[in-house]
Amino acid sequence: MGVNTEKYKEILKELNGKATLVAVSKTKPVEDLQALYDLGQRDFGENYVQELVDKQAVLPKDIRWHFIGHLQSNKVKFISPFVHLVHGVDSGNLLAEINKQAIKNNRVIDCLLQVYIATEETKFGFDEAELQNVQWCNYPNVRIKGLMGMASFSNDMELVKNEFKQLKKLYDQLPAQGIQPTILSMGMSGDFKMAIDEGSNMVRIGSLLFGERNYNK
Repeated sequence: MGVNTEKYKEILKELNGKATLVAVSKTKPVEDLQALYDLGQRDFGENYVQELVDKQAVLPKDIRWHFIGHLQSNKVKFISPFVHLVHGVDSGNLLAEINKQAIKNNRVIDCLLQVYIATEETKFGFDEAELQNVQWCNYPNVRIKGLMGMASFSNDMELVKNEFKQLKKLYDQLPAQGIQPTILSMGMSGDFKMAIDEGSNMVRIGSLLFGERNYNK
């Protein structure tokens, strides 16, 4: 399908500087990413480590790569030299591994703690109690920039809205835990407008820009 240029411009107008747009480009060919890059897009989100590594090798070096999938500890080393932001830190062990690989690469890696706000069992993340106990201060080469969450995949927009409200509440409590957050990543193609209304300042949009994902890749 390629890039929906009109939709891209429409979304940027809608965001109006209130939120950073991360273009979710998983399974999409590099030509589509380049086309969006040529329109001025710099933040791209990928879910699979190997795909991210392959794309980073051939696309412009000023792209800010966001890893937005479920990151396994044994894969951190492959993206740690260049990743801009890891959205889905969902365990203390993963935090420790990111710190270890950041030290090896002589850099500080920005991360978001993923919070479990949805009703589905398939989602990953810290729950509210675990969030209070994360020992991020032990990791000098990791910088916690805020929170990320995925709302329930539901047509019940009241449910989704309440989940976003809950995540914003947890975000607002971070300073009391020694974190000065700047990023609240919530909202995707179907619910990003509501997410922004509830305080999101980073949205992850794929299908509106690129069409539906190709799962037969």
